[in-house]
Amino acid sequence: MKPGFYSIMAAQFFSSLADNALLIAAISLLVQIQSPEWMTPLLKLFFVLSYVLLAAYVGAFADSRPKGRVMFLTNSIKVVGCLTMLVGLHPLFAYAIVGFGAAAYSPAKYGILTELLPPEKLVAANGWIEGLTVCSIILGTVLGGLLISPKIAQTLLLLDLPLVDTHIDTPPEAAISIIVGFYLIAALINLRIPETGVVYGVTSKNPITLIKDFSHNFMTLWNDRLGQISLAVTTLFWGIGATLQFIILKWAESTLDMDLSQGAILQAIVAFGVAGGAMWAAARVPLKNSLVVLKYGVIMGFLVITLAAFQKEQFADVVLNFGFMKIDAYLVFTYIFLITIGWMSGYFVVPMNALLQHRGHVLLSAGHSIAIQNFNENLSVLFMLGIYALLISLNLPVQVVILLFGCFVIVTMALVIYRHQCNQKEYDSLYMIGEEKH
Repeated sequence: MKPGFYSIMAAQFFSSLADNALLIAAISLLVQIQSPEWMTPLLKLFFVLSYVLLAAYVGAFADSRPKGRVMFLTNSIKVVGCLTMLVGLHPLFAYAIVGFGAAAYSPAKYGILTELLPPEKLVAANGWIEGLTVCSIILGTVLGGLLISPKIAQTLLLLDLPLVDTHIDTPPEAAISIIVGFYLIAALINLRIPETGVVYGVTSKNPITLIKDFSHNFMTLWNDRLGQISLAVTTLFWGIGATLQFIILKWAESTLDMDLSQGAILQAIVAFGVAGGAMWAAARVPLKNSLVVLKYGVIMGFLVITLAAFQKEQFADVVLNFGFMKIDAYLVFTYIFLITIGWMSGYFVVPMNALLQHRGHVLLSAGHSIAIQNFNENLSVLFMLGIYALLISLNLPVQVVILLFGCFVIVTMALVIYRHQCNQKEYDSLYMIGEEKH
């Protein structure tokens, strides 16, 4: 890999670390101001709203200047979002500002990979990026949980600047002030990302023209046989992943009697599995064979359904002795099960992500293709989180929500596989007709 790739990875790590720690801190802030339960998933919804509303513009913005500079500017916007949360803006709106920065950051982050690396290295690069991102999710989620825990929060609140009243008086505010520092580190690393020398044609600044171009590019990618399959899978994956975050927190509370800080650890466990699956895919699945992993999406759906049947009481307070430590059997089972779910999802999404980037780069441009990917993925997040918030507002048991969620994953992934098989038959038929003409 070229040296610039490692700067991209480092910047992505700290930015993603802060994003995930901030989500836990923002949830804690909502609890502090006694917001209703259905408002919690709306945090993520407000975060991804910019990905959808600004999709026609952020790709053009990312392609208009060196992507390292774009990433620096957008990380700075995330800092502004944190600061507005500290000065009293409602967490939903403050987190939306952070989401605005993230929406503009993403096309530059992924687009620069296709500028910097040859196609044959894209699966490996995506494996490393996704693996590192998931590591940052793990550490960020754990960090957020630790920062809001009473013991550490109290220590942070005792720290103060002499002669300056910071107005940081609660655990969530103390956590957010630390998270700002990680965004600043990411912004500084962005300045070290080299220019690739890739220059795109002059993009119109007319909003209507940009929307028309986006619509054309959108249809181009969806009409491509390989593009539509990889786009469908990544779209489903991000909607599933975002919803699963909140389902696990709710499941940990109702089934395992865990608080927010402890539930955040379970989120990190799933992310650990995703990292393993992503790294395994990077090592084992070449770009030309990327579509063979589709079946693992269906398997993941069945595993999610099994989660609904889990009850803590089934283990009757069994404790396992590992010599150096003792741990409750239900926790061991929970960790292994969640790691497996994460592994499956990481293994099937990384090759799809690489294939989509490759097709997008061939058919369109780096920034525009990633913007279309973000639009679809985050529209899925908005839809699925909206449904989840509705189900929670109806007071449905979390087991029923998990069952519905798992069935949705199975059915949609089965439809994607069927569509791919139809595309393959159509391609084979056209190939045979071509051979007969020759």
